[in-house]
Amino acid sequence: MDILLQLLDFILHVDTYLEAFVQNHGAWVYALLFLIVFVETGLVVMPFLPGDSLLFIVGAMCGAEVMSWPLVVVILLVAAIAGDQTNYSIGRYFGPRVFQWENSRFFNRQAFNQAHEFYEKYGGITIVLARFMPFIRTFVPFVAGVAEMTRSKFITYNVVGAVLWVVGLTLAGYLFGNLPFVQTHLSKIIWALILVPGLVTLVGAWRARRSGR
Repeated sequence: MDILLQLLDFILHVDTYLEAFVQNHGAWVYALLFLIVFVETGLVVMPFLPGDSLLFIVGAMCGAEVMSWPLVVVILLVAAIAGDQTNYSIGRYFGPRVFQWENSRFFNRQAFNQAHEFYEKYGGITIVLARFMPFIRTFVPFVAGVAEMTRSKFITYNVVGAVLWVVGLTLAGYLFGNLPFVQTHLSKIIWALILVPGLVTLVGAWRARRSGR
């Protein structure tokens, strides 16, 4: 429980933690940012790390000249692209093995065919949109690998999604993150970045389930 509370405190006050880290460790903050984004996008077991809020806060700190925005963008783009690619490769490696479980309810040849067909048809937009959805962005590249989505197609949309995600959110933070209104309501904005995409996802899943019935 203490670990969860500390993680929640880090997510809600990521600006305070990053400022303290910069003061104590200087340029090592770039390595820390790379690690956080890579782990969140590259390891399917770490979906709870801050993503959207982190990018927005980092952009705001760049706007306050605490960090270099061009350098941040390059580092986070590499981390985001490499993370998704790693996640995809892990799924691609384990996919053929789990789908050989013919008696499994979920991992069987029919499930593989359905997943593969979905990702070949809608995988591109799924990968791009998932970048902006906490938790889901960690699992989508893994499932794309399990479903054996065409590698070249995955790489293309991986790069497109990463550019939109990293550049879009850091630029938003750079332009608006230091406005008095934003600073006053920063915790609410962080909550919105977490809850709104999640709510949209739940509503979409509920509607898809009703349509399926």
